[in-house]
Amino acid sequence: MVDIQCPHCEDEIELDEVVGTGLESNLIIWNDDYNTFEWVIICLITLLKHEATQAEQCAMIIHNTGKCSVKRGSYEEMSKYKDALVLRGLNVTIE
Repeated sequence: MVDIQCPHCEDEIELDEVVGTGLESNLIIWNDDYNTFEWVIICLITLLKHEATQAEQCAMIIHNTGKCSVKRGSYEEMSKYKDALVLRGLNVTIE
C-alpha cells in the first residue's frame, strides 16, 4: 500500500482507495504428480502466450515451491484461462 498526495486537496489517499481492492486476481498453477514439465510449459506458451524462458521458469517455480502465479488480471479474464488450463489437466486456482 502506498500513500499518495491528492493534487487537488491536502488529503493523503492510500493507493488501494484509488486502484480499488480485489480488481486484479492471480492465476495460480499448483504442482501435481501427473503433469510433466514439458506439458506445463506447452500450456503456458500456447494458452498464456508466455515466452519459452518465462514458461520454463514458471514450471521450475511450480515444481520447487508447489505453486506459481502465472498471470494477473481481472477475475473474469483469469476464469477463462483457468477453465482452459483445467481442461488440459492442470491444477489451477484464482486468488
